[in-house]
Amino acid sequence: MTTSAPIIRCEHVSVAYGRREVIHDVCLDIPRGILLPFVGPNGAGKTTLLRAILGLLPVRSGQIRTLFGGKPAGYVPQQKAIDPLYPVTTRQIVEMGLYPELGWWRRPQLEQKARVRSVMERFGLSAHQSKTFGELSGGMKQKAMLARALVSGSEVFVLDEPTSELDEDTEREVLSHLVAMARNEGKTVLMAHHGLEQAAALADTVCVVHHGRACLATIEEARDLLGGTSSVGRGAHA
Repeated sequence: MTTSAPIIRCEHVSVAYGRREVIHDVCLDIPRGILLPFVGPNGAGKTTLLRAILGLLPVRSGQIRTLFGGKPAGYVPQQKAIDPLYPVTTRQIVEMGLYPELGWWRRPQLEQKARVRSVMERFGLSAHQSKTFGELSGGMKQKAMLARALVSGSEVFVLDEPTSELDEDTEREVLSHLVAMARNEGKTVLMAHHGLEQAAALADTVCVVHHGRACLATIEEARDLLGGTSSVGRGAHA
């Protein structure tokens, strides 16, 4: 387990949908600069907890401290959260990551345009920059969403099932980008993932979410905590 200073701290956090409490009294210290898969059964609360960390869901009780400065976390939702018929180009999708700096009305300056160009080249998107989002393959859509998050310059990235609906080769490519962001650039990458054994290939530490509780654990500890539920289906929503 890593001993880095925490970049996110959850203090006795509970989150509810109406009267139904989904996350119960969670205390977590999430270290800086790691890739941390959130694993657990479908409906266990992985996405709910990540959305609370992002500030997209209010907490019923407790407090979430996000100790990563003025820039908000880069968020990569599931692909189906983006309307494929929305008439926006791949480049415009990536440029949306500049919104925290520019707001809706200011246009990108030379440095920001160069940043967009560099990130698009990194993800192999340059040849597709004029295509609409709906024209892209599933893998290209996911890379466009990753590029949008990365161009923001955030320290923390939160991803909701980033490899769902991808073929194996594209899944490996997307995951390699995430590993490089954490290992080579010191980014903190939190991701809801669909299986413990797949997560074991990416990280030594995972966040186990089960029965509304959450804790950091080694892979072996996670196997014990999850027991027969360690094989998690794709597309979990909670």
